[in-house]
Amino acid sequence: MNIHHLELFYYVARHGGITEAVRNIPYGIQQPAVSGQVAQLEEYLGVTLFQRRPFALTPAGEKLYQFIQPFFASLDLMASELQGGKARQIRIGATTIVLREHLPEVFQNVRKRFPKLKISLCEGYPAEFESLLQKEELDLAVTAIEKKPAPGLHSMALVELPLVLLVEKDSRVTAAAQLWQRDKIEEPLICLPAVEAISKNFQQGLARLGVDWFPSIEVSSLDLIETYVASGFGIGVSVQVPKAKLSPNVRAVPLPDFAPVVLGAMWRGKTSALLQAFLDEMQLRAKRFA
Repeated sequence: MNIHHLELFYYVARHGGITEAVRNIPYGIQQPAVSGQVAQLEEYLGVTLFQRRPFALTPAGEKLYQFIQPFFASLDLMASELQGGKARQIRIGATTIVLREHLPEVFQNVRKRFPKLKISLCEGYPAEFESLLQKEELDLAVTAIEKKPAPGLHSMALVELPLVLLVEKDSRVTAAAQLWQRDKIEEPLICLPAVEAISKNFQQGLARLGVDWFPSIEVSSLDLIETYVASGFGIGVSVQVPKAKLSPNVRAVPLPDFAPVVLGAMWRGKTSALLQAFLDEMQLRAKRFA
């Protein structure tokens, strides 16, 4: 059996198709080459390993993938061990604010124990991070924890972030209750997508108060909410992040009766020494800001 063909099949099965496999194979290879060589593997075995459209492993493909996955998934770890543990890599997903304001110090402290640490960073949404962890494309995500993670994933709460409204510095709004007393809130609402924990908690809080206020501008990050509020486009809903400083043209209005967002860490599988070092550092940092 051709080992290279098995490697290509591993990437196809892991990433859910030939197109995604080509994007993630750590060396240059074209899609037709992958397709052709996996077809050769199927011909050699005399079975179909996966359905092309929509992608799905056949029972034979699932059996083969379960057999080869531990070997190919552990190659990087074996390389690190053979190098004496000197070369380590971790892939982390988080929001822009966490990546900018909090993780640099964590990286510095962890690097004292792992001097040749290599770090890969990814921005995105909590739902995306969970999917990337399951696909083994991330090792750790620092994200909102809303529920029990999917099977195979682990989570750890770090800190609760209170919800706040962001208004222009000169706004007459000094307390959220001023808005709830109105018959209709005229200011446009700027927020993250409805699937995000911040938006969910905010709308649930409004429902308890019997207030209707729906998004006018939906953006992809907390930084953009602040930017659009500072530019006069409306009022934003965000969270109070420890250490983070607001723009001079923006101020925060507390939302004391709204449920906070729980920020935590999420990872897959066993906890390595490197991953545990990151978890320990983040817990220490969270305690300082609690």
